[in-house]
Amino acid sequence: MTLSVILTLLASTLTSAIPIVCAALGGVISERSGIINIGLEGMMTAGAFTAVIADYYTGSPFVGLIAGIVAAAVVGYVLGIAATKFKVDQIVAGIGINVLAYAGAAYGLLLVFDQPGASKQVAGIGGPNVPVFNLSAGTIALGVFSLLCAAGLTWLIYRTPWGLRVQACGENPHAVKSAGLDPLKYRLVAVTISGALAGLGGVFLSIGYLNFYSDQMTAGRGFIALAAVIFGRWNPYGAAGAALFFGFFEALQSVLQGQVSWLPADAMTALPYIAALVALAGVTGKVRAPAADGVPY
Repeated sequence: MTLSVILTLLASTLTSAIPIVCAALGGVISERSGIINIGLEGMMTAGAFTAVIADYYTGSPFVGLIAGIVAAAVVGYVLGIAATKFKVDQIVAGIGINVLAYAGAAYGLLLVFDQPGASKQVAGIGGPNVPVFNLSAGTIALGVFSLLCAAGLTWLIYRTPWGLRVQACGENPHAVKSAGLDPLKYRLVAVTISGALAGLGGVFLSIGYLNFYSDQMTAGRGFIALAAVIFGRWNPYGAAGAALFFGFFEALQSVLQGQVSWLPADAMTALPYIAALVALAGVTGKVRAPAADGVPY
C-alpha cells in the first residue's frame, strides 16, 4: 500500500467507526443498567434525521447537533418507560423503535423536502479541510469528541456512586431496592443517556460527514454496535476498541474495491459483517453479560 492509500484508510476508518463507537457506548450503559437496547439503530436514525431537519430550518449545524442528540435521548426515554413502567419485552420494544424510526424518517422526507429517499444538502459541521486526512476540521473534532466519550463513560460507570448503582441495577436490582433506592429510575436515566450517545453517532453520519439524510443511512451500524458491546465485554474502552475494529473492516472494503478487481463487490460489502460474526464467534461462551441484563424488574 502507498502512503496515500494508508492515509485514506485511516481517515475512512475514523468516519466508519465513530458512529459505531457512539452507539456501542450507548449500548454499554444501557446493558450495564439491565436493559438490552436493540433500538440503537432507531435512535441513530432519529438523531441523524432530526439533526438534518433542525439544520435545514435554522441553517445552524450546532442547533442540528443538539436537536439530534435530544431527539435520540427522547427515543431512549420512550424505550426506558416501555421497559420499566410497562415491562414490555425489551427486544420487541427495541425492534418497534427501529421500525418506527425508519418509517417516520422516510415519511418526514416527503413532508419536509417533498422527495423520497434523501433530504436536500444542509450546512454540515465543517471548518477548514485537513489535507492529510482530507476531512474537515469539524468532522475530525466531532470524531475525537466521540472517542473521548469512552473515557468519560468509563469514569461515570466505574468512578462515581451513580455509576456503581447503575452496575448494581444490572446485576441485582433487588439488592438496590433493599438499599432504599429505585432501580427503575436508574435504568430509565441510563437508557436515556444511551439514546443520546447513539444519537450522537447518527448526527455524525448526517451533518458531521455527509451533510444530508438518506433512507436507512445507518445501514445496520446499530446492530454492529451491539456486537461491539459483547466483543468489548460491556466495557466502554472495550466496546470503543471493538467498534474501531469493525470500522477498520468497513473502511478496508471501501479501499479494496478500488484496489482488488477479482473479488465481487457484494463480498466486499459483506466484509465488516463477516468480521463481526467471526469476532462474536471467538468470544461466545467466554464473556458474561450483567446478570440481570434483559430481565424485567
